Amino acid sequence: MVEKIPIGSDHAGYEIKEGIAGYLKELGYEPEDVGTTGQQSVDYPDFAELVAGMVSRGERGRGILVCGTGIGMSIAANKLPNVRASLVTNEEMARFARSHNDANVLALGGRMLGGDEARAIVRVWLQTPFEGGRHARRVEKIAEIEGRTGRDG
Repeated sequence: MVEKIPIGSDHAGYEIKEGIAGYLKELGYEPEDVGTTGQQSVDYPDFAELVAGMVSRGERGRGILVCGTGIGMSIAANKLPNVRASLVTNEEMARFARSHNDANVLALGGRMLGGDEARAIVRVWLQTPFEGGRHARRVEKIAEIEGRTGRDG
Protein backbone atom coordinates (compact mmCIF):
# COMPACT_ATOMS: atom_id res chain seq x y z
CA MET A 1 0.00 0.00 0.00
CA VAL A 2 1.32 3.43 -0.97
CA GLU A 3 1.84 5.83 1.94
CA LYS A 4 -0.29 8.97 1.66
CA ILE A 5 1.45 12.16 2.77
CA PRO A 6 -0.61 15.31 3.23
CA ILE A 7 1.12 18.45 2.00
CA GLY A 8 0.01 22.04 2.35
CA SER A 9 1.32 25.54 1.88
CA ASP A 10 0.41 29.16 1.91
CA HIS A 11 1.02 31.43 -1.09
CA ALA A 12 4.72 31.90 -0.26
CA GLY A 13 5.30 28.16 -0.23
CA TYR A 14 3.12 27.30 -3.21
CA GLU A 15 5.86 26.77 -5.81
CA ILE A 16 8.01 24.60 -3.53
CA LYS A 17 4.91 22.61 -2.46
CA GLU A 18 4.05 21.87 -6.08
CA GLY A 19 7.58 20.63 -6.73
CA ILE A 20 7.58 18.48 -3.60
CA ALA A 21 4.22 16.95 -4.50
CA GLY A 22 5.64 15.80 -7.84
CA TYR A 23 8.79 14.54 -6.15
CA LEU A 24 6.75 12.52 -3.65
CA LYS A 25 5.14 10.72 -6.59
CA GLU A 26 8.58 9.99 -8.07
CA LEU A 27 9.61 8.47 -4.72
CA GLY A 28 6.54 6.24 -4.67
CA TYR A 29 4.37 8.17 -2.20
CA GLU A 30 0.88 9.54 -2.74
CA PRO A 31 0.78 13.28 -1.96
CA GLU A 32 -2.52 14.59 -0.59
CA ASP A 33 -2.49 18.25 -1.54
CA VAL A 34 -4.67 20.24 0.88
CA GLY A 35 -3.84 23.58 -0.79
CA THR A 36 -3.32 26.35 -1.38
CA THR A 37 -3.93 26.32 -5.10
CA GLY A 38 -2.05 29.42 -6.19
CA GLN A 39 -0.07 32.47 -5.18
CA GLN A 40 -3.00 34.57 -3.95
CA SER A 41 -2.49 35.56 -0.30
CA VAL A 42 -3.90 33.07 2.23
CA ASP A 43 -3.37 32.40 5.94
CA TYR A 44 -0.81 29.69 6.72
CA PRO A 45 -2.47 28.49 9.99
CA ASP A 46 -5.43 27.17 7.98
CA PHE A 47 -3.19 24.82 6.01
CA ALA A 48 -1.04 23.90 9.01
CA GLU A 49 -4.18 22.80 10.82
CA LEU A 50 -5.34 20.67 7.87
CA VAL A 51 -2.08 18.74 7.54
CA ALA A 52 -1.17 18.57 11.23
CA GLY A 53 -4.75 17.63 12.06
CA MET A 54 -4.48 14.49 9.93
CA VAL A 55 -1.28 13.55 11.75
CA SER A 56 -2.68 14.49 15.16
CA ARG A 57 -5.76 12.30 14.69
CA GLY A 58 -3.64 9.39 13.43
CA GLU A 59 -5.14 9.50 9.94
CA ARG A 60 -1.66 9.95 8.45
CA GLY A 61 1.75 9.10 9.81
CA ARG A 62 3.44 12.28 8.64
CA GLY A 63 2.92 15.47 6.68
CA ILE A 64 4.73 18.33 4.98
CA LEU A 65 4.10 22.09 5.26
CA VAL A 66 5.63 25.02 3.38
CA CYS A 67 5.28 28.75 4.05
CA GLY A 68 7.67 31.65 3.43
CA THR A 69 10.13 30.74 6.18
CA GLY A 70 8.59 27.58 7.64
CA ILE A 71 8.45 29.26 11.04
CA GLY A 72 4.74 30.05 11.09
CA MET A 73 3.76 26.61 9.81
CA SER A 74 5.88 24.86 12.45
CA ILE A 75 4.46 27.01 15.26
CA ALA A 76 0.87 26.43 14.16
CA ALA A 77 1.32 22.69 13.55
CA ASN A 78 2.88 22.16 16.97
CA LYS A 79 -0.29 23.46 18.64
CA LEU A 80 -2.00 20.15 17.80
CA PRO A 81 -1.55 17.13 20.06
CA ASN A 82 0.79 14.35 18.97
CA VAL A 83 2.44 16.57 16.37
CA ARG A 84 6.19 17.05 16.34
CA ALA A 85 6.72 19.56 13.55
CA SER A 86 10.28 20.50 12.76
CA LEU A 87 11.48 23.46 10.74
CA VAL A 88 14.29 22.06 8.63
CA THR A 89 16.74 24.03 6.50
CA ASN A 90 19.23 21.37 5.42
CA GLU A 91 19.72 17.62 5.06
CA GLU A 92 21.53 17.20 8.38
CA MET A 93 18.64 18.83 10.26
CA ALA A 94 16.23 16.53 8.40
CA ARG A 95 18.21 13.49 9.52
CA PHE A 96 18.25 14.59 13.17
CA ALA A 97 14.60 15.69 13.13
CA ARG A 98 13.66 12.11 12.27
CA SER A 99 16.35 10.06 13.99
CA HIS A 100 16.38 11.93 17.31
CA ASN A 101 13.02 13.71 17.52
CA ASP A 102 10.72 11.40 15.55
CA ALA A 103 9.40 14.49 13.74
CA ASN A 104 6.14 13.64 12.03
CA VAL A 105 5.59 16.97 10.27
CA LEU A 106 8.24 18.63 8.13
CA ALA A 107 8.12 22.43 7.83
CA LEU A 108 10.03 24.15 5.04
CA GLY A 109 10.59 27.74 3.97
CA GLY A 110 9.59 28.40 0.39
CA ARG A 111 11.49 31.69 0.34
CA MET A 112 14.53 30.14 2.03
CA LEU A 113 15.13 27.07 -0.13
CA GLY A 114 15.53 26.24 -3.78
CA GLY A 115 13.71 23.31 -5.32
CA ASP A 116 16.75 21.00 -5.31
CA GLU A 117 17.44 21.77 -1.65
CA ALA A 118 13.81 21.15 -0.70
CA ARG A 119 13.73 17.81 -2.54
CA ALA A 120 16.97 16.68 -0.87
CA ILE A 121 15.58 17.56 2.56
CA VAL A 122 12.33 15.72 1.86
CA ARG A 123 14.20 12.63 0.64
CA VAL A 124 16.39 12.46 3.75
CA TRP A 125 13.44 13.16 6.07
CA LEU A 126 11.35 10.40 4.49
CA GLN A 127 14.15 7.84 4.44
CA THR A 128 15.52 8.37 7.96
CA PRO A 129 14.08 6.12 10.67
CA PHE A 130 13.58 7.08 14.31
CA GLU A 131 16.47 5.63 16.35
CA GLY A 132 14.46 5.08 19.52
CA GLY A 133 16.62 4.21 22.54
CA ARG A 134 17.54 7.26 24.60
CA HIS A 135 15.68 9.40 22.08
CA ALA A 136 12.41 7.55 22.71
CA ARG A 137 12.59 8.56 26.37
CA ARG A 138 12.91 12.19 25.33
CA VAL A 139 10.03 12.02 22.86
CA GLU A 140 7.92 10.42 25.61
CA LYS A 141 8.76 13.37 27.87
CA ILE A 142 7.48 15.73 25.17
CA ALA A 143 4.21 13.77 25.16
CA GLU A 144 4.06 14.05 28.96
CA ILE A 145 4.43 17.83 28.73
CA GLU A 146 1.63 17.85 26.18
CA GLY A 147 -0.56 15.86 28.56
CA ARG A 148 0.11 18.23 31.47
CA THR A 149 -0.81 21.24 29.34
CA GLY A 150 -4.07 19.73 28.13
CA ARG A 151 -2.94 19.27 24.53
CA ASP A 152 -2.98 15.48 24.53
CA GLY A 153 -6.18 15.10 22.56
